[in-house]
Amino acid sequence: MNEKIKAIIDGAKDAMEKSITHLEVELAKVRAGRANPSMLDNVYVDYYGSRVPISQVANVNTQDARTIIIQPWEKSSLTPIEKAIQAANLGFNPQNDGIIIRIVVPPLTEERRKDLVKKAKQEVEDAKVGIRSSRKDANESCKKLTKDGVTEDEVKSAEEKIQQLTDTYVGKCDKHFEFKEKEILTV
Repeated sequence: MNEKIKAIIDGAKDAMEKSITHLEVELAKVRAGRANPSMLDNVYVDYYGSRVPISQVANVNTQDARTIIIQPWEKSSLTPIEKAIQAANLGFNPQNDGIIIRIVVPPLTEERRKDLVKKAKQEVEDAKVGIRSSRKDANESCKKLTKDGVTEDEVKSAEEKIQQLTDTYVGKCDKHFEFKEKEILTV
């Protein structure tokens, strides 16, 4: 196989892998009724005049399946952390006891579960769009190689390999969605 074609296919595979990795990160943020520290990944705290992620000012852990514990490194940051969680509008009611902040994750309603499944589905669709975009870019790069003396048969073979990669990664997206949907809908 031509080295240039191999490089294009490897580049497409890397881009598709990144789409899957991003999808996994985004799906982890979609809560499934269980407490998870990643639920607070998008919460930024006003810390000495700059906005920083909550994980940079406190330890964030789960105590049990329904409780998140936030233990700030400085007691003076308890109130800003509490305000940041409330401002993030995640549906949590943080409880500040002067030492730590406790968040009891409320059980999901049926309506909220359906909304979360829709959100997960949207994240999966976004990942598929990224994968298809990688396929399109790789196919266009392969077609440009015909000007450099690469035969049409080699280009067709490369396009078939790129399509196989695309099918594989779209299948991975679907598996991630099936798992997440089951996780969300399980009461």
